Amino acid sequence: MKLSRLLLTCFGVLACSGWVTVSAQTPEEPALAKDLHEEIHRIEVTVKDLYNRTETRKIPLTVFKPDGEGPFPLVILNHGRAGSPDKRAQPLRFRFEHQARYLVGKGFAVIVPTRIGYGEAFGDFDPETNGSCAMSQIEPLSMAASEQVLAAHAFAKSLKFVDTSRWWVMGQSVGGLTAVATVWRNPPGLQGGINFAGGTGGDPVARPGQSCGVNQIERLWKNKAKEAQVDMLWLYWENDLFWGPQAPRDWHQAWTEGGGRAQFHQLPAFGKDGHSGFTSDMDRWVPLVDAYFAKAGYTQSALTPVPEASGFADVTDVSKVPISADAIQKFYARFVSSPLPRAFAIGPNGAVGFAYGDWAIGRALGFCQARRGAPCKLYAVDQKVVWRN
Repeated sequence: MKLSRLLLTCFGVLACSGWVTVSAQTPEEPALAKDLHEEIHRIEVTVKDLYNRTETRKIPLTVFKPDGEGPFPLVILNHGRAGSPDKRAQPLRFRFEHQARYLVGKGFAVIVPTRIGYGEAFGDFDPETNGSCAMSQIEPLSMAASEQVLAAHAFAKSLKFVDTSRWWVMGQSVGGLTAVATVWRNPPGLQGGINFAGGTGGDPVARPGQSCGVNQIERLWKNKAKEAQVDMLWLYWENDLFWGPQAPRDWHQAWTEGGGRAQFHQLPAFGKDGHSGFTSDMDRWVPLVDAYFAKAGYTQSALTPVPEASGFADVTDVSKVPISADAIQKFYARFVSSPLPRAFAIGPNGAVGFAYGDWAIGRALGFCQARRGAPCKLYAVDQKVVWRN
Protein backbone atom coordinates (compact mmCIF):
# COMPACT_ATOMS: atom_id res chain seq x y z
CA MET A 1 0.00 0.00 0.00
CA LYS A 2 1.32 3.38 -0.95
CA LEU A 3 0.88 5.92 1.84
CA SER A 4 0.90 9.50 0.72
CA ARG A 5 0.86 11.03 4.14
CA LEU A 6 1.38 10.10 7.78
CA LEU A 7 -0.44 12.38 10.15
CA LEU A 8 -0.01 12.77 13.89
CA THR A 9 -1.91 15.26 16.00
CA CYS A 10 -1.07 16.00 19.64
CA PHE A 11 -2.96 18.08 22.18
CA GLY A 12 -0.46 19.12 24.84
CA VAL A 13 0.23 16.46 27.44
CA LEU A 14 -3.41 15.55 27.96
CA ALA A 15 -4.08 13.57 24.82
CA CYS A 16 -2.48 12.51 21.60
CA SER A 17 -3.98 10.81 18.60
CA GLY A 18 -3.05 9.75 15.16
CA TRP A 19 -4.20 8.11 11.98
CA VAL A 20 -2.90 7.10 8.61
CA THR A 21 -4.70 8.17 5.48
CA VAL A 22 -4.12 8.00 1.75
CA SER A 23 -5.54 11.44 1.08
CA ALA A 24 -4.27 14.81 2.18
CA GLN A 25 -6.20 16.64 4.87
CA THR A 26 -5.95 20.38 5.42
CA PRO A 27 -6.88 22.32 8.54
CA GLU A 28 -9.09 24.56 6.41
CA GLU A 29 -11.51 21.80 5.43
CA PRO A 30 -11.22 18.45 7.22
CA ALA A 31 -12.07 15.32 5.30
CA LEU A 32 -15.61 14.12 5.93
CA ALA A 33 -16.10 11.30 8.43
CA LYS A 34 -17.59 8.67 6.14
CA ASP A 35 -18.50 6.28 8.94
CA LEU A 36 -20.64 9.04 10.51
CA HIS A 37 -22.22 9.92 7.14
CA GLU A 38 -21.01 13.49 7.60
CA GLU A 39 -22.68 16.10 5.41
CA ILE A 40 -22.44 19.88 5.12
CA HIS A 41 -25.50 22.03 4.51
CA ARG A 42 -25.84 25.80 4.47
CA ILE A 43 -28.90 27.75 5.52
CA GLU A 44 -29.86 31.39 5.80
CA VAL A 45 -30.61 32.76 9.25
CA THR A 46 -31.80 36.19 10.38
CA VAL A 47 -30.76 37.56 13.75
CA LYS A 48 -30.57 40.84 15.63
CA ASP A 49 -27.72 42.14 17.81
CA LEU A 50 -27.90 44.24 20.97
CA TYR A 51 -27.82 47.43 18.86
CA ASN A 52 -31.01 46.33 17.03
CA ARG A 53 -29.10 45.72 13.81
CA THR A 54 -30.78 42.89 11.90
CA GLU A 55 -28.93 40.85 9.30
CA THR A 56 -29.53 37.72 7.24
CA ARG A 57 -26.48 35.56 6.70
CA LYS A 58 -25.67 32.04 5.57
CA ILE A 59 -24.20 29.56 8.06
CA PRO A 60 -22.87 26.01 7.63
CA LEU A 61 -24.43 23.04 9.40
CA THR A 62 -22.36 19.92 9.95
CA VAL A 63 -24.63 16.87 10.05
CA PHE A 64 -23.80 13.37 11.34
CA LYS A 65 -26.06 10.32 11.48
CA PRO A 66 -26.04 6.65 12.49
CA ASP A 67 -26.21 3.84 9.95
CA GLY A 68 -29.71 3.20 8.64
CA GLU A 69 -32.66 5.24 7.47
CA GLY A 70 -33.98 6.37 10.86
CA PRO A 71 -35.75 8.52 11.69
CA PHE A 72 -33.35 9.26 14.53
CA PRO A 73 -33.79 11.64 17.45
CA LEU A 74 -31.72 14.79 17.08
CA VAL A 75 -29.06 16.62 19.08
CA ILE A 76 -28.10 20.17 18.07
CA LEU A 77 -24.60 20.79 19.42
CA ASN A 78 -23.30 24.35 19.85
CA HIS A 79 -19.79 25.78 19.98
CA GLY A 80 -18.33 28.45 22.24
CA ARG A 81 -16.74 31.82 21.58
CA ALA A 82 -13.05 32.65 21.29
CA GLY A 83 -11.88 35.83 22.97
CA SER A 84 -10.30 37.55 19.96
CA PRO A 85 -11.76 38.18 16.48
CA ASP A 86 -8.92 36.45 14.64
CA LYS A 87 -9.54 33.27 16.62
CA ARG A 88 -13.28 33.45 15.92
CA ALA A 89 -12.50 33.15 12.21
CA GLN A 90 -11.21 29.60 12.74
CA PRO A 91 -12.15 26.85 12.29
CA LEU A 92 -14.18 27.53 9.17
CA ARG A 93 -16.69 24.92 10.28
CA PHE A 94 -17.28 23.44 13.72
CA ARG A 95 -17.59 19.65 13.86
CA PHE A 96 -16.89 18.23 17.37
CA GLU A 97 -16.27 14.89 15.69
CA HIS A 98 -15.39 12.89 18.82
CA GLN A 99 -18.38 14.17 20.78
CA ALA A 100 -20.63 13.65 17.75
CA ARG A 101 -19.26 10.12 17.44
CA TYR A 102 -20.39 9.42 21.00
CA LEU A 103 -23.88 10.77 20.29
CA VAL A 104 -24.21 8.92 16.99
CA GLY A 105 -23.17 5.77 18.83
CA LYS A 106 -26.14 6.29 21.13
CA GLY A 107 -28.47 6.52 18.14
CA PHE A 108 -28.78 10.28 17.63
CA ALA A 109 -28.46 12.36 14.50
CA VAL A 110 -26.29 15.41 15.26
CA ILE A 111 -26.26 18.91 13.80
CA VAL A 112 -23.42 21.31 14.63
CA PRO A 113 -24.16 24.88 13.46
CA THR A 114 -21.32 27.35 12.94
CA ARG A 115 -23.07 30.54 13.96
CA ILE A 116 -22.89 34.03 12.49
CA GLY A 117 -19.67 35.71 13.58
CA TYR A 118 -17.57 32.53 13.42
CA GLY A 119 -15.67 30.52 10.82
CA GLU A 120 -16.92 30.99 7.30
CA ALA A 121 -19.74 33.13 8.73
CA PHE A 122 -17.20 35.51 10.32
CA GLY A 123 -17.32 39.11 9.11
CA ASP A 124 -18.62 42.59 9.84
CA PHE A 125 -21.60 41.46 11.93
CA ASP A 126 -21.20 39.97 15.40
CA PRO A 127 -24.60 39.33 17.00
CA GLU A 128 -23.04 37.72 20.07
CA THR A 129 -21.16 40.69 21.44
CA ASN A 130 -22.45 41.58 24.91
CA GLY A 131 -21.18 45.16 25.12
CA SER A 132 -18.77 46.45 27.70
CA CYS A 133 -17.63 44.46 30.71
CA ALA A 134 -19.29 46.89 33.09
CA MET A 135 -22.60 46.88 31.22
CA SER A 136 -22.86 43.34 29.83
CA GLN A 137 -26.11 42.59 28.03
CA ILE A 138 -26.76 38.89 27.98
CA GLU A 139 -30.25 38.50 26.56
CA PRO A 140 -29.61 39.84 23.01
CA LEU A 141 -26.74 37.44 22.37
CA SER A 142 -28.74 34.60 23.95
CA MET A 143 -31.62 35.26 21.60
CA ALA A 144 -29.38 35.60 18.53
CA ALA A 145 -27.54 32.35 19.26
CA SER A 146 -30.67 30.36 20.11
CA GLU A 147 -32.43 31.70 17.02
CA GLN A 148 -29.84 29.87 14.94
CA VAL A 149 -30.50 26.67 16.87
CA LEU A 150 -34.19 26.99 16.03
CA ALA A 151 -33.28 27.60 12.37
CA ALA A 152 -31.18 24.44 12.36
CA HIS A 153 -34.08 22.51 13.88
CA ALA A 154 -36.43 23.88 11.22
CA PHE A 155 -33.99 22.80 8.51
CA ALA A 156 -33.77 19.32 10.03
CA LYS A 157 -37.41 18.78 9.10
CA SER A 158 -36.21 18.44 5.50
CA LEU A 159 -33.95 15.50 6.46
CA LYS A 160 -35.92 12.27 6.23
CA PHE A 161 -33.63 10.48 8.65
CA VAL A 162 -34.31 12.97 11.50
CA ASP A 163 -37.24 12.87 13.91
CA THR A 164 -37.57 16.55 14.83
CA SER A 165 -40.31 15.77 17.35
CA ARG A 166 -37.59 14.34 19.63
CA TRP A 167 -34.58 16.60 20.02
CA TRP A 168 -32.08 17.93 22.54
CA VAL A 169 -29.86 20.99 22.59
CA MET A 170 -26.29 20.90 23.91
CA GLY A 171 -23.39 23.31 23.97
CA GLN A 172 -20.12 24.38 25.53
CA SER A 173 -19.30 27.84 26.99
CA VAL A 174 -21.37 30.36 24.99
CA GLY A 175 -22.82 27.24 23.38
CA GLY A 176 -23.95 26.17 26.85
CA LEU A 177 -25.53 29.59 27.35
CA THR A 178 -27.18 29.02 23.96
CA ALA A 179 -28.58 25.71 25.22
CA VAL A 180 -30.07 27.41 28.29
CA ALA A 181 -31.68 30.10 26.11
CA THR A 182 -33.11 27.48 23.75
CA VAL A 183 -34.63 25.62 26.69
CA TRP A 184 -36.35 28.70 28.10
CA ARG A 185 -37.82 29.39 24.64
CA ASN A 186 -39.50 25.97 24.89
CA PRO A 187 -39.67 25.09 21.17
CA PRO A 188 -41.85 22.17 19.98
CA GLY A 189 -40.34 18.73 20.36
CA LEU A 190 -37.52 19.78 22.68
CA GLN A 191 -36.87 17.01 25.21
CA GLY A 192 -34.01 18.52 27.20
CA GLY A 193 -30.73 20.39 27.20
CA ILE A 194 -27.15 19.93 28.38
CA ASN A 195 -25.06 22.92 29.42
CA PHE A 196 -21.29 22.34 29.39
CA ALA A 197 -19.55 25.19 31.22
CA GLY A 198 -22.07 27.70 29.89
CA GLY A 199 -21.62 31.44 30.28
CA THR A 200 -20.12 34.50 28.62
CA GLY A 201 -17.70 37.32 29.41
CA GLY A 202 -14.81 35.24 30.71
CA ASP A 203 -11.15 36.09 30.24
CA PRO A 204 -8.81 33.40 31.63
CA VAL A 205 -5.73 35.59 31.12
CA ALA A 206 -6.73 39.07 32.26
CA ARG A 207 -9.42 38.02 34.77
CA PRO A 208 -9.00 34.32 35.60
CA GLY A 209 -12.12 33.06 37.32
CA GLN A 210 -13.73 36.53 37.27
CA SER A 211 -16.23 36.78 34.43
CA CYS A 212 -17.96 39.92 33.25
CA GLY A 213 -21.73 39.71 33.49
CA VAL A 214 -21.93 37.23 36.37
CA ASN A 215 -24.81 39.08 38.01
CA GLN A 216 -26.52 39.77 34.68
CA ILE A 217 -26.50 36.07 33.81
CA GLU A 218 -27.85 35.23 37.26
CA ARG A 219 -30.74 37.69 36.92
CA LEU A 220 -31.56 36.70 33.34
CA TRP A 221 -31.61 32.97 34.03
CA LYS A 222 -33.70 33.42 37.16
CA ASN A 223 -36.24 35.53 35.25
CA LYS A 224 -36.43 33.15 32.28
CA ALA A 225 -36.38 29.81 34.12
CA LYS A 226 -40.14 29.76 34.67
CA GLU A 227 -40.65 29.53 30.91
CA ALA A 228 -38.58 26.32 30.61
CA GLN A 229 -40.49 23.06 30.47
CA VAL A 230 -37.77 20.39 30.25
CA ASP A 231 -35.10 18.96 32.53
CA MET A 232 -31.51 20.02 31.96
CA LEU A 233 -28.06 18.71 32.87
CA TRP A 234 -25.44 21.30 33.79
CA LEU A 235 -21.75 20.29 33.87
CA TYR A 236 -19.00 22.63 35.09
CA TRP A 237 -15.43 22.09 36.27
CA GLU A 238 -13.97 23.25 39.56
CA ASN A 239 -10.98 24.97 37.93
CA ASP A 240 -12.82 26.75 35.12
CA LEU A 241 -10.69 29.85 34.54
CA PHE A 242 -13.50 31.63 32.70
CA TRP A 243 -16.10 31.62 35.49
CA GLY A 244 -14.37 30.28 38.60
CA PRO A 245 -16.05 27.76 40.94
CA GLN A 246 -18.72 29.95 42.56
CA ALA A 247 -20.49 31.68 39.67
CA PRO A 248 -21.82 28.44 38.13
CA ARG A 249 -23.29 27.43 41.49
CA ASP A 250 -24.98 30.80 41.80
CA TRP A 251 -26.33 30.55 38.24
CA HIS A 252 -27.73 27.11 38.94
CA GLN A 253 -29.36 28.30 42.17
CA ALA A 254 -30.91 31.21 40.28
CA TRP A 255 -32.26 28.89 37.58
CA THR A 256 -33.85 26.50 40.03
CA GLU A 257 -35.23 29.30 42.24
CA GLY A 258 -36.79 30.77 39.11
CA GLY A 259 -38.60 27.51 38.42
CA GLY A 260 -36.17 25.75 36.07
CA ARG A 261 -35.12 22.12 36.46
CA ALA A 262 -31.44 21.26 36.13
CA GLN A 263 -29.19 18.59 37.61
CA PHE A 264 -25.89 20.27 38.48
CA HIS A 265 -22.45 18.65 38.61
CA GLN A 266 -19.20 20.47 39.28
CA LEU A 267 -16.50 18.05 38.20
CA PRO A 268 -13.07 17.97 39.83
CA ALA A 269 -10.28 20.13 38.46
CA PHE A 270 -9.01 19.00 35.09
CA GLY A 271 -5.79 20.17 33.46
CA LYS A 272 -4.81 23.80 33.73
CA ASP A 273 -8.28 25.06 32.85
CA GLY A 274 -11.39 22.95 33.31
CA HIS A 275 -13.24 25.13 30.82
CA SER A 276 -11.98 22.74 28.12
CA GLY A 277 -13.52 19.70 29.82
CA PHE A 278 -16.12 19.20 27.09
CA THR A 279 -13.43 18.35 24.57
CA SER A 280 -10.75 16.99 26.89
CA ASP A 281 -12.50 15.22 29.79
CA MET A 282 -14.97 12.91 28.05
CA ASP A 283 -14.10 9.96 30.26
CA ARG A 284 -15.66 11.79 33.21
CA TRP A 285 -18.65 13.48 31.62
CA VAL A 286 -19.86 10.64 29.38
CA PRO A 287 -21.25 8.55 32.28
CA LEU A 288 -23.24 11.57 33.52
CA VAL A 289 -24.68 12.24 30.07
CA ASP A 290 -25.40 8.52 29.66
CA ALA A 291 -27.43 8.59 32.89
CA TYR A 292 -29.27 11.73 31.77
CA PHE A 293 -30.31 10.18 28.46
CA ALA A 294 -31.21 6.91 30.18
CA LYS A 295 -33.93 8.73 32.14
CA ALA A 296 -35.53 9.54 28.79
CA GLY A 297 -35.27 5.92 27.67
CA TYR A 298 -32.11 6.19 25.56
CA THR A 299 -29.94 3.45 27.01
CA GLN A 300 -27.97 2.34 23.96
CA SER A 301 -24.31 2.32 24.95
CA ALA A 302 -21.74 4.27 22.96
CA LEU A 303 -18.92 2.95 25.15
CA THR A 304 -16.77 0.41 23.33
CA PRO A 305 -16.15 -2.61 25.58
CA VAL A 306 -12.52 -3.54 26.12
CA PRO A 307 -11.85 -7.13 24.99
CA GLU A 308 -9.75 -9.49 27.04
CA ALA A 309 -6.12 -10.03 26.10
CA SER A 310 -5.96 -12.44 23.16
CA GLY A 311 -2.41 -13.73 23.48
CA PHE A 312 -1.85 -12.90 19.81
CA ALA A 313 1.38 -11.05 20.55
CA ASP A 314 3.26 -9.05 23.12
CA VAL A 315 2.16 -5.43 22.98
CA THR A 316 5.72 -4.27 22.29
CA ASP A 317 6.25 -6.63 19.33
CA VAL A 318 5.88 -4.32 16.33
CA SER A 319 6.61 -7.13 13.89
CA LYS A 320 3.37 -8.94 14.76
CA VAL A 321 1.08 -6.05 13.78
CA PRO A 322 -0.87 -7.61 10.88
CA ILE A 323 -0.13 -4.77 8.45
CA SER A 324 3.19 -4.94 6.69
CA ALA A 325 3.69 -1.35 5.61
CA ASP A 326 6.82 0.11 7.20
CA ALA A 327 5.10 3.44 7.82
CA ILE A 328 2.32 1.79 9.80
CA GLN A 329 4.72 -0.29 11.86
CA LYS A 330 6.60 2.91 12.73
CA PHE A 331 3.23 4.40 13.62
CA TYR A 332 2.58 1.48 15.98
CA ALA A 333 5.98 2.02 17.56
CA ARG A 334 4.78 5.52 18.48
CA PHE A 335 1.72 3.97 20.09
CA VAL A 336 3.92 1.63 22.16
CA SER A 337 5.90 4.59 23.46
CA SER A 338 2.75 6.55 24.39
CA PRO A 339 1.53 6.81 28.00
CA LEU A 340 -1.58 5.07 29.32
CA PRO A 341 -4.48 5.01 28.67
CA ARG A 342 -4.02 4.26 25.00
CA ALA A 343 -5.57 2.27 22.16
CA PHE A 344 -4.60 1.14 18.65
CA ALA A 345 -7.16 0.11 16.01
CA ILE A 346 -6.89 -1.69 12.67
CA GLY A 347 -9.28 -1.75 9.75
CA PRO A 348 -9.51 -3.06 6.20
CA ASN A 349 -7.20 -1.93 3.41
CA GLY A 350 -4.46 -0.85 5.79
CA ALA A 351 -6.42 1.65 7.88
CA VAL A 352 -5.10 2.24 11.40
CA GLY A 353 -5.61 4.78 14.17
CA PHE A 354 -4.35 5.32 17.66
CA ALA A 355 -4.96 7.63 20.59
CA TYR A 356 -3.81 8.10 24.13
CA GLY A 357 -5.31 10.04 27.00
CA ASP A 358 -8.96 10.97 27.30
CA TRP A 359 -11.52 8.82 25.43
CA ALA A 360 -8.64 6.86 23.88
CA ILE A 361 -10.60 3.85 22.61
CA GLY A 362 -13.34 5.92 21.00
CA ARG A 363 -10.86 8.25 19.33
CA ALA A 364 -8.61 5.45 18.09
CA LEU A 365 -11.52 3.66 16.44
CA GLY A 366 -12.80 6.94 15.06
CA PHE A 367 -9.47 7.91 13.51
CA CYS A 368 -9.17 4.45 11.98
CA GLN A 369 -12.56 4.28 10.30
CA ALA A 370 -13.68 7.86 9.82
CA ARG A 371 -12.10 8.63 6.46
CA ARG A 372 -12.96 5.34 4.76
CA GLY A 373 -16.22 4.40 6.42
CA ALA A 374 -15.25 0.77 7.03
CA PRO A 375 -15.45 -0.56 10.60
CA CYS A 376 -12.23 -1.06 12.53
CA LYS A 377 -11.31 -3.34 15.44
CA LEU A 378 -9.06 -2.81 18.41
CA TYR A 379 -5.61 -4.31 18.14
CA ALA A 380 -4.16 -3.19 21.47
CA VAL A 381 -5.40 -1.39 24.58
CA ASP A 382 -2.99 -0.13 27.23
CA GLN A 383 -0.54 -3.00 27.90
CA LYS A 384 -2.36 -5.83 26.14
CA VAL A 385 -3.00 -7.02 22.60
CA VAL A 386 -6.69 -7.84 22.12
CA TRP A 387 -6.58 -8.68 18.39
CA ARG A 388 -8.13 -11.93 17.18
CA ASN A 389 -7.93 -13.06 13.56
